[in-house]
Amino acid sequence: MARRTFYSFHYKPDCWRASQVRNMGVIEGNAPVSDNDWEEITKGGDDAIQKWINDQLDGKSCSIILIGENTAGRKWIKYEIEKTWNDGKGVLGIHIHNLKDTTGNQSNRGRNPFEDFTMKRNSQKLSSIVKVYNPPYSTSTDVYDYIKENLENWVEEAISIRENY
Repeated sequence: MARRTFYSFHYKPDCWRASQVRNMGVIEGNAPVSDNDWEEITKGGDDAIQKWINDQLDGKSCSIILIGENTAGRKWIKYEIEKTWNDGKGVLGIHIHNLKDTTGNQSNRGRNPFEDFTMKRNSQKLSSIVKVYNPPYSTSTDVYDYIKENLENWVEEAISIRENY
């Protein structure tokens, strides 16, 4: 079954890394937003940003959180995670710090953003439910290949996990 996904990431530092994953063609994702479009959206304030996110999540079956060095704890990343989970959709994380950016640099591994969430009914951390993948390679091309090879299965597993909660 073809899945439609939403990609969540920290825009400025990780846009190039995220575009590599989004352009793999393995999973149909949300359309990229240009810098100019994003500026227009953000001019509308929090309500406009929230509406844009909600519209982007509509019709998606899973959110893929692309975890860079400073992704965890960001307001809109947290909103996207919470909205995805509460809407009953799959969610997963992928560390992308070892993919090279536009200048050919890698970054430090970021912390797990799902650590910021605790389930109300049983005080279980979302990080103990949602899977986060850290490709076991340090070379950018190997990381890319590993993500491309596994992404479709990870999405299916995330959807299956969510169906159990």
